[in-house]
Amino acid sequence: MAKQSGLGDYLAVDDSAGSARDLSSNINSLSITTGQATTVVTGIDKSAVERIPLTADSTISLNMTFDSAANMEHDVFKTMVNTRTVTYCVGGNDASNPKLAQEMLISSVGQERTAEGDLNVTATLELQSGVVPTWTTV
Repeated sequence: MAKQSGLGDYLAVDDSAGSARDLSSNINSLSITTGQATTVVTGIDKSAVERIPLTADSTISLNMTFDSAANMEHDVFKTMVNTRTVTYCVGGNDASNPKLAQEMLISSVGQERTAEGDLNVTATLELQSGVVPTWTTV
């Protein structure tokens, strides 16, 4: 795969009823962190730390513009209950673009009204399903 920018990316989040909603036009920036816990298992015969892998995890942080239109940001995040499928596609939701889809829970939603009048929303979603996050293609 060639180098590419983050322009034209796609991100959809299920609403509380389970319908995927394309929020790409509301998202100003996002951060995806995938990781894996480790544990130290260094034997007394070693001179350096020895680790083994444990469980995988993932967190997505979204920075958005408030939008109260039907099926947009406010509709999706006004109810925090239920598992949500989050689908992120680098370069758009077509062709053979990289895709990360995960079952997640909304852990927080916040609104900020700046001195200039901006109304921004942040949301954090965390892995829920017990399934290791895996990149595929669209």
